[in-house]
Amino acid sequence: MANGTDEASPTVATLVRLSVPAILVGVVSGLGLFLVEEAAHLLKGVLWTDLPSLFGLDPDSRWWIFAVLSVVGLTVGLICTFAPGRGGRDSATVELLAPPIPLAAVPGLILVSLLVLAGGVSLGPESPIIAINTAIVLALVVRLWPRIDMRLVVLMTAAGTIGALFGTPVAAALVLTGVVATASTGGALWDRLFLPLLAAAAGSLTMRMIDGPQFGPTEIPPLGAPHPSDLLAGAAVACAAALVILAGAAVFRPLHASFRRLRSPLLYTTLGGVILGCLGAIGGPVTLFKGGQQMADLVRHADEHTTVQLLLILAVKLAALLVAATSGFRGGRIFPAIFIGAATGLIVASLIPEVPLGLALASGILGAVLAECRDGWIALFIAAVVVGDISLLSVLCVVVLPVWLLVMRAPKMLIPTASKQGVSGSSV
Repeated sequence: MANGTDEASPTVATLVRLSVPAILVGVVSGLGLFLVEEAAHLLKGVLWTDLPSLFGLDPDSRWWIFAVLSVVGLTVGLICTFAPGRGGRDSATVELLAPPIPLAAVPGLILVSLLVLAGGVSLGPESPIIAINTAIVLALVVRLWPRIDMRLVVLMTAAGTIGALFGTPVAAALVLTGVVATASTGGALWDRLFLPLLAAAAGSLTMRMIDGPQFGPTEIPPLGAPHPSDLLAGAAVACAAALVILAGAAVFRPLHASFRRLRSPLLYTTLGGVILGCLGAIGGPVTLFKGGQQMADLVRHADEHTTVQLLLILAVKLAALLVAATSGFRGGRIFPAIFIGAATGLIVASLIPEVPLGLALASGILGAVLAECRDGWIALFIAAVVVGDISLLSVLCVVVLPVWLLVMRAPKMLIPTASKQGVSGSSV
């Protein structure tokens, strides 16, 4: 930390002194997530319940889905063309943790995020929410605690937001372990994780108290005692899901470049909205939105879908993710990847009923998330949490190894920029 604190290892007094700011950062991060998602929920009610009811239309009809996504694309394009800050950074060019955006760009990014979350676009809230919270918290901390290292504030805000997103500080600890472990400063790992983890705990508790988890209940029977065949089956499902994401990554850059040939965000984001409308009309409501609740619904009603129908849902969701992420919409790719992984698991379970459903789902989610974010810890965590079966964890720890070998040198769903820089760890 700046201003005299030992960079090698923070003292107990330093950690205690900064605990109150860390807790407040976490609470503000959780509140920021709640307010954006609550506003998006209200707007979703207007778009998908009130308006179609007013006109006597079925909100699940193909024409309504097409109309809403097309209008959302046009509106997002207008914001990204004319609003101050142009709606924040192009999400295709940033990862989960990115440098802060200017405060002036926050209103536009909030509006775009609301439209994406409420309008049925296949992107998650993680990247925009972290960017919004970081910009706001930095502005507050500069006024209230100007001596705190801004790098630490960024890490605490990201931790608080991730903790709120996934309902537990463990998710933030796993994400940030790699960040702080590669920092150039010394000190024990947990010394540097203490304040971000405290912020993550405050953020997750705040979100838990005022809202619920991001994923609907799946009610899957537990695996129980694993068999050796489960390792092979899990690895096969995980690799299949990873290959689906890698197939999308292979066309990510060309697709991004194709949209940018239109030059104006108003044009290429509107076109993206029209294409998303067509995809939504084909795939139906289950392929819309970030995918958390839709995944739970798909799992509960999996018996009502044939293997061909599940393959169509998977293909539409992957295409929707690619179009949304490359055509100028703002949002994260982890939540759609979770849906894609679960859909892959359901397909395998429908083809080979001997594969336990929980194992198929968890392995598919692990493979898809790992291929998208290249973070083994968070992939393991999400797979176990979504399925809700701790007995799967030992199997998943083996399954993740061949998947990592598959994805470690493969292209990502990410557009590199000339001045790209990540968030460095802070020494506290």
